Amino acid sequence: MLTNVAVMVWDGAAPFELGVLCEAFGLDRRQHGVPTLDFAVCSPGGGPVRMSMGLTMQPEHDLARVAEADLVAVSATPTLGGTPEPVLEQLHAAHARGARILSVCSGAFALGEAGLLDGRECTTHWMYTDALQQRFPAARVVPEVLYVDAGQVVTSAGSAAGLDAALHIWRQEYGANVASMVARRAVVPPHRDGGQAQFIARAVPACDAETLGPLLTWVLENLREDHSVETLAKRALMSPRTFARRFRDETGATPHSWVQRQRIAAAEELLESTEQPVEWIAGQVGFGNAATLRHHFLRARGVSPQQYRRTFCPAVGTA
Repeated sequence: MLTNVAVMVWDGAAPFELGVLCEAFGLDRRQHGVPTLDFAVCSPGGGPVRMSMGLTMQPEHDLARVAEADLVAVSATPTLGGTPEPVLEQLHAAHARGARILSVCSGAFALGEAGLLDGRECTTHWMYTDALQQRFPAARVVPEVLYVDAGQVVTSAGSAAGLDAALHIWRQEYGANVASMVARRAVVPPHRDGGQAQFIARAVPACDAETLGPLLTWVLENLREDHSVETLAKRALMSPRTFARRFRDETGATPHSWVQRQRIAAAEELLESTEQPVEWIAGQVGFGNAATLRHHFLRARGVSPQQYRRTFCPAVGTA
């Protein structure tokens, strides 16, 4: 049973993500029937921590306090690594004695440096998922989710997703009613639909491929067309086999997956900027009908087109 939480911070710690952990586990909610946890913020040597945003804080505990904790948490740092050795030692020791480990946002890099992500599914902020996978190739990075519960190790996506992971831990330890009260006190939903894929900024598709750039631009301008390998290869004046190989070499994706991503991105734009029904949008972006769009949108973004529209353009409605 979770009763004792220690958060480790060091120079560069991000105040918002630390605040998420304090909000989730450090408040006294006894009047609402929520168990009070023994909560501590700890730093190497118990010294002051120069945080990002020009702040300095003075924790009350050094890292020796971590040895008492059932849950050991690390916040985000902008450095994506360079974790102090005493912190890594405490992570190793906590893991070895069976304590649960939680990271928020880029705190996952500290877990990676401690070797705790090897062979495990994990996540971090969508901006850093590629870097996390490259830095720790033995980890199995899942980029589209709000958090990953890999048993003893829980990793969350960016910033506020740390609260989603914390509520998940409350729910596991004390049940849905307690988790709901913690969420209510924080004025957030007990469980958010979907994952961080729906929040990822859409980059302008790269159309500067060495030989296929003009074709990719044409596809983006004509998403309603049939874009099979055969039709695209014919337009590129190549055999289907040569075209498929060249396409992967220049874009890193198969023609089918690339086109699907562009159709999803175009559907997002229309969901945000128009009041047109999903059926109409499906036709415009080449999915043909609303059911097909819903299927692919849900698989790519973790929410339905209607849920996406309610989140990002509530004034449009739920057409």
